[in-house]
Amino acid sequence: MSKFKILPLPSEIAETARRRAAAGASDHSIRTVDSPASYPCRHCLQWAQPGERVVLFPYASIPAGRPYSESGPIFVHAEACEGYAPTTKYPENFRRHRVFRAYNVEHDMIDAVVVPDDQPEAVIEQLLQNPETAFLQARSVSRGCYTFRIERA
Repeated sequence: MSKFKILPLPSEIAETARRRAAAGASDHSIRTVDSPASYPCRHCLQWAQPGERVVLFPYASIPAGRPYSESGPIFVHAEACEGYAPTTKYPENFRRHRVFRAYNVEHDMIDAVVVPDDQPEAVIEQLLQNPETAFLQARSVSRGCYTFRIERA
């Protein structure tokens, strides 16, 4: 049994992003995907495929008013997609090119590890051994963009 669970972007946030993009919000734009493995949807945790449309928008994964607060660009499918369901299974599409950041209950970053390819479960287990770790974030190793949250199961 897995000792962790994967938490994709909540459906409410994805739907709000789609509505804001459709309404023309200046910080939400709709893009047409032009290459595979370049536009990860944070809701279904699948790579958008060429020809599909995605919404690009800012997302704050740490609450405002904290030292590690930041807002960064992420994508969701422009059309409704089903949220990532197998929450205790690490998503196959993100086994490479990730960094995990560990945070405490005050949302302070207390550790960060670049994940060796195909070893995310081992790194998750290692980071969660620290009793001060409240949650992890998976992020792109090259661009630093938020991908999903990881908590103890």
